[in-house]
Amino acid sequence: MTLATDEPDAKPRKWRRARRITAWTLGVVVGGPLIAFWISYLVLDVRSPQEVLAGLDKTVVLQYSDGSELLKVVPAGGDRTFVPYDRVPAKLRDAIIATEDPTFWDNQGFDPTGIGRAFLTGVGGGSGITQQYIKKSTGDEDATLGRKFAELVLATKITQEQSKEQIFESYVNIISFGRGTFGPAAAMNAYFGKKLDDSITWSEAAFLAGMIQSPSVHDPAASGDIHASRRWAYVRDKLVSRGYVKDGEPMAYPGAEIQPPSETRAGRLTYDEFHVKQQVLAELEQDGFPLSRLQQGNLTVETTLDRGLQDAAKKALRDRLADEPKEFRGALVALDPKTGAVRAYQGGDQGVRDYASTPHALGSAFQPFTFTAALRRGYGPDQPVPAPTKLDFLGETFQYPDVCGPRCTLRTALTKHAEGAFAGLAKKLGPDALSDAARQAGIPDTVDGAPTLREKDGYLIGAGIAIGRYPLRPLDVAGAYGTFAAEGRRATPHLVAKVRDESGAVVWAHPDASSPAFGDDEVSRHIAGEVTATLRAESGPAALHTGEAEHGNSPDYQDAWAVGYTPQLATAVWIGSDDDRRLKDAAGRKLTGDVVPADVWHAFAAAARPPR
Repeated sequence: MTLATDEPDAKPRKWRRARRITAWTLGVVVGGPLIAFWISYLVLDVRSPQEVLAGLDKTVVLQYSDGSELLKVVPAGGDRTFVPYDRVPAKLRDAIIATEDPTFWDNQGFDPTGIGRAFLTGVGGGSGITQQYIKKSTGDEDATLGRKFAELVLATKITQEQSKEQIFESYVNIISFGRGTFGPAAAMNAYFGKKLDDSITWSEAAFLAGMIQSPSVHDPAASGDIHASRRWAYVRDKLVSRGYVKDGEPMAYPGAEIQPPSETRAGRLTYDEFHVKQQVLAELEQDGFPLSRLQQGNLTVETTLDRGLQDAAKKALRDRLADEPKEFRGALVALDPKTGAVRAYQGGDQGVRDYASTPHALGSAFQPFTFTAALRRGYGPDQPVPAPTKLDFLGETFQYPDVCGPRCTLRTALTKHAEGAFAGLAKKLGPDALSDAARQAGIPDTVDGAPTLREKDGYLIGAGIAIGRYPLRPLDVAGAYGTFAAEGRRATPHLVAKVRDESGAVVWAHPDASSPAFGDDEVSRHIAGEVTATLRAESGPAALHTGEAEHGNSPDYQDAWAVGYTPQLATAVWIGSDDDRRLKDAAGRKLTGDVVPADVWHAFAAAARPPR
C-alpha cells in the first residue's frame, strides 16, 4: 500500500526539482555574465590619451637571430603633439570616420557582430573607433574572448562617461599613422612637411586616413606608390559613397607631395636597414603587434636574419653593381627552405623603395612553375613536348627561335630555356594550371590586397603568364623555389622569429609549420625531386635557374633574375631599374640573368657556404 500512496507525489517532486535546476541554470547563464560585466565595469578603467602617449617613448630593439642588435626603432622627439578635437580639420575627421567607423556618431561604442563572433569562435573581428581606442590604450590587441569582453565593458563605460567628440579626440591622438608618428599633427608633418590646419585637402586627408589600418604596409616608402594609391582610392570611394565628397569633385593621389621618411633623410638608418625595419614592422602588424604595442610593452623583436649572411648579401650586390650603369637596381632574399625563415634580406641601398618587396616581372624564371604544372597533369620529365617557333595564345602571337632541337622534352626545355616550348605548354595546359602550380609552390594569392598572377581586373589570367609577365616579389619567389628545395613542403617566408618582454620571456613565436605543396607528401616529394634534378642538370650541385623578362614586344629585357637553392638556403636575386626600360650592362650587352644576377648569386652563395 505504501507504493500506492507515494505515486501521486512522485511527479510533482520531479517537476519541482526540474524547475529549480532550470532556474539555477538560467541564473548562472544570465546572471553570471551580468555580475561579471558589473564587476568589470567598476574595476576596469580606460587610460587617458596623455597617459598612453607618455608610455610610447620606449625604444624597440630588433635583433639578429643570434641575439645581437640589428637596429633600434627610436621614438623621435616632437612626434606626439596632442591635438584637441576642434583643431582636427573637418576633412580629416570625416575621412577617418568614413573609413574606420561610418556609424561612429550613432553607435553605442562597440560592434555587436565582432563581439558575437568572438563569443562563438574565440577570436575577434573588425572594430570601430571606440574599440580601437580601447585596444590601443590598453596595449592588448589579442583577438581573444577575454579581450573582447573587456572591450565591451570599457566601450559601454567610455560611451556613457564621455562625449563622442572626446572619444574621437582621444583616439586620433594615440593611433599611429606610420613613420613613428602618433596623432594627426605629427603625421601631416611626416608625410607632407606641413602644419595641420584647415588648408588640408581632401586628397591629403584621404591619404592620412588610409594609413591608420596598417601604416607599415600602406606607406608608399614601404610598398610603393601603386599600392599606396590603391589604398588612397579605397578611402576616396568611401568618402564619395557616404556623402562627404560629391561624386566628380576633383581629387588625386598626392604621390608627388609625399616626402621620403625622415629616418633616411637624417641618416639614422641606411636604406637597406630601413627596408628591414619596415618589413619587420609590417609583418608584426599582421601578427597583432603594431608599433604602439611594441613600445608600450617595451618588447624586443628577434628576427630570423643572420648577421653574416646579411652582410654577404649587401656586399655581393654592392660590389657587382658598382661598375654597372647608374640606373641598375638590385635585391636579394635568402631563406631556410624548411621553415621559411629569411636569413638575408637586401632591398637595395639606392633609396626608400624596397626592391625585395616590390613585384617585378619574373620572365623565363617562371618556367619551373610551368614545368611543375605539366608534371601535375601527368607529363613525364623526359616526355617529348612541342616547341613551336610561332604560336597564337589568348589573343597574342609569340615567336621564338628553336633552341630545344628536334626531340624536345620537358626536361630539355627547362635546361635550355626553350621559351617556345613553354608557351606551347601554357596553351596546352591552360593559364589556370600555371597559376595554380605557382601558388601551390608558395606564390601568395594576394600581396597587399592585390591578386597575383592576374590582369589588372584581378580575375582574368592573360597570355602573359606563358612568359612570366606578371610581377612577383623576390621574397615570394625565394619562398616558392624554396618549396622545391624542401622536397615539396611549403613554408611561409617570414622575418620575425620571436617577440620577448622586458624579462626576456617569449610572448609570441612564429610557428615553424610546413605542409605538402602539390598534393600528398609522396606526390609533392616526387615533383620537387624532378624539378631539382633538372635544375641541377642545368647548373651543377646548386639548383639554379636564370631568367629575363621581355621589355614589351622588343628583343631586349627589363628585368633579370637568378634563383636557386641548396637544401640549406633558397636565394632569389633580381636586377632591374626603377621603371620599365631596356637595360644593357656596362659592356653594352642586353641584360640577362646568367650574367649580372648570376654573378651576385654565386658571390653570395660562396660567402654563405660554411667553411670546411
